[in-house]
Amino acid sequence: MATGWKKPSDMPHDHHDHLSSSGHPYRADNDAPLTYWQTMEIALRELLVEKGVTSQAEIASQIDAMDARSPADGARVVARAWSDPAFRDRLLHDASAASREMGFDIGALRLIAVENTGDVHNIIVCTLCSCYPRNLLGLSPDWYKTREYRSRVVIEPRRVLAEFGLTLPDTTTIRVHDSTADMRYIVIPVRPSGTEHLNEAQLATLVTRDSMIGTAQARAPR
Repeated sequence: MATGWKKPSDMPHDHHDHLSSSGHPYRADNDAPLTYWQTMEIALRELLVEKGVTSQAEIASQIDAMDARSPADGARVVARAWSDPAFRDRLLHDASAASREMGFDIGALRLIAVENTGDVHNIIVCTLCSCYPRNLLGLSPDWYKTREYRSRVVIEPRRVLAEFGLTLPDTTTIRVHDSTADMRYIVIPVRPSGTEHLNEAQLATLVTRDSMIGTAQARAPR
């Protein structure tokens, strides 16, 4: 295993590590000077508020709406695709439009859905930075943003998947999809067997965040 690589289960949690005397997590990034882009964001935000284009309350509301997004939204989309062949076809053709059908705001992003099969397994990465389908999956996991994952999954995807606990047959084709600033991907995992009797809500509970990134499979029903 390469030095520095940590699987999701190995990643430290802020509330366990580096606690300050006040009991709050220590965040080294808060001690550094503002970057150019952080300074520009503050200046633009204050100018828009000053000009009456928006308000602090509207900005806070949008931040709350973004923070409220979670993998449960993407799981609902996948469950619909498993249950409704016509919706699945629309999702594969235009994932942005199909997601909007379900009331999810995709914004101006181009969302692409890729489907796992018995012969093909898809996995998502952003080799440039950390572009991620937050509109459907919420905040990205810490490991997704690490340089190790972003570089290794392109070069040796099968080995990286094995480190996540997902060992695929040698006959399975692995396709790595590189996200960009205006194009994101979501994986439709293989529907688990023995789920023919489940409704959409029940199917959604089997869809995990990692299965929609491609580093895991959907849960098997209990």
